Amino acid sequence: MEPLLVSEESPHRRRLNDLAVDLSGRSAGFRRSLPQGLTRALADLVRAMNCYYSNLIEGHDTHPVDIERALKGDYSTDSRQRVLQLEAKAHIEVQKWIDEGGLFGRTRTTTVDGLCEVHRRFCELLPKEMLWIEHPQTGTKLPVIPGGLRKHDVRIGCHVPISPGALPRFLKRFEERYTQAGRTDRILAAACGHHRLLWLHPFLDGNGRVARMMSYAMLLESLDTGGIWSVARGLARHESEYKQRLMECDRQRRNDLDGRGHLSEEALAEFADFFLRVCLDQIDFMESLMQPERLRQRLLMWSEEEIRVGNLPPKSERVLEVLLYRGELPRGEIAGLLGVSARQARRVTSALMEREIVTSASTRAPLRLTLPARLAPRLMPGLFPERSSG
Repeated sequence: MEPLLVSEESPHRRRLNDLAVDLSGRSAGFRRSLPQGLTRALADLVRAMNCYYSNLIEGHDTHPVDIERALKGDYSTDSRQRVLQLEAKAHIEVQKWIDEGGLFGRTRTTTVDGLCEVHRRFCELLPKEMLWIEHPQTGTKLPVIPGGLRKHDVRIGCHVPISPGALPRFLKRFEERYTQAGRTDRILAAACGHHRLLWLHPFLDGNGRVARMMSYAMLLESLDTGGIWSVARGLARHESEYKQRLMECDRQRRNDLDGRGHLSEEALAEFADFFLRVCLDQIDFMESLMQPERLRQRLLMWSEEEIRVGNLPPKSERVLEVLLYRGELPRGEIAGLLGVSARQARRVTSALMEREIVTSASTRAPLRLTLPARLAPRLMPGLFPERSSG
């Protein structure tokens, strides 16, 4: 499995260090550029976006609108679609746990316990019909044990992962190398460890989702991203290159100039370069969408249309504009803000909540902005494909 990181002596290392430093600065700058009211709302939407694109890489297409419905307990009558909604809901729950610091402090993202817990939490929420795989040679159905390391040999395309008996030893080395990494190495490890975990294939199924959640968590921790951007969208948009570069990392070292480990250091460096550039590209994309003034214009245009057709009362757009920049708005301030009666203020609040553009933790808690998936094509065009009419 060595090298687990591109060595300091590698001719590729300086370029990767530069990318890591650039990524750190760009991620921090993007987060600082957002008004307070936008960060939490965006993180909630990115969670659904990350789930959508990560599952899409696995061939499971569950649109974020359907994911939101599943989170409300509104499932499709089509049994196949319902299963995919439950899968997406499981993914969302685990990422929410990660976003709230579930992997920090008590355990690190790259520990064996941490990886097994991510897998366990994900699989325990899956419908039973998704917890089986068919053995490619014998056709026997094998149960997927939540959080359990595989006990069978497997083959993934041309790659034959290590035997089940060797997994504990290799995972221990994986944990030792990545948990001891410094800040720059930790950023690079989000890329390098991504391949090495897939190379190990520690679980019978679900390895792709676990690897992407692991890398997401590593970047969340090392860059303090706030969960407002995700590499999964970029990987899905470059799926063929992503999978091809992963396969190239399976190659053995070619010569004495290709590192000192068993596997090719050059291929690992090229994958890390690809991965970090995808991260930078996604920050660029999110920055272009979330420019506060442009978002304000789209938000006001949408609210004006809603007022015109009678879905929102007049002056509702003022509440949205204040929430965009302030983050929260106490209910008691709405009447004064709009210059209306308390009764009319309650009517505005109710209408905005019915349109799911604002939310509140309780009937007395302050209002805050939300970004529902169904409005993403209007407010953040291109974040994910519009839902087909079919």
